[in-house]
Amino acid sequence: MDITGTLGDVGNILAAASAIGTTSFGLVDSTKASKGGISNAGFGHLSTAVKGFLPALNVINPADPLQPLKANWLNGIAKAEQKAMAKSLVRLGITAATAADLARAAPGVDAAVFGAAATKINSGSDLSEQEANTLGRFDAILDARMDAGFERADQLYRNASKLLAAVISVTLSIAGVIVIQKGVPAGSDFLLALLIGLLATPLAPIAKDISSALSTTVATLKSVKG
Repeated sequence: MDITGTLGDVGNILAAASAIGTTSFGLVDSTKASKGGISNAGFGHLSTAVKGFLPALNVINPADPLQPLKANWLNGIAKAEQKAMAKSLVRLGITAATAADLARAAPGVDAAVFGAAATKINSGSDLSEQEANTLGRFDAILDARMDAGFERADQLYRNASKLLAAVISVTLSIAGVIVIQKGVPAGSDFLLALLIGLLATPLAPIAKDISSALSTTVATLKSVKG
């Protein structure tokens, strides 16, 4: 491995980075076959976000209240749809029996008024203005908790995926130069392999396009000179 200073070298490096990056992301994605793999990253933030609303989720699925949320998370359902589903499940679990616990999870919500509203909702009775306002306050707090939980969960999932992909990329790059040179590479080759591995993850989505553009440029320059 060496760099001679030509555009072709840059194109080859980008092509290698693209191949390694694509492979690393593929290997990261393959971990999902084992109990969700990397997809589990971030779900802890969702669990924390809904912790105070578990009494409502217990009404929907007593055996495993978080199962519907985790199933959607592991399957990669669109984030907006997951938020809407989580909020709907909590709202469905608002009953006279769960009202007191849910009110404690939403600061500023009057437990007595909320309980009365929950009873009327389940009986189909009309709500008073005060009860409607109390439900509105609960919904606003629920929305804020869900939004924060899903955003933090999504951020952790993306960062964990990129970090794991970077580790795999560096490992593949270094292993590749060792195999090619049939032994421990020289210091400069090792650093070049390390650099390609580190660049592979962020460059993978665009490296192919850049490499193609460079190849076209090289071909054009050769035709001009020829």
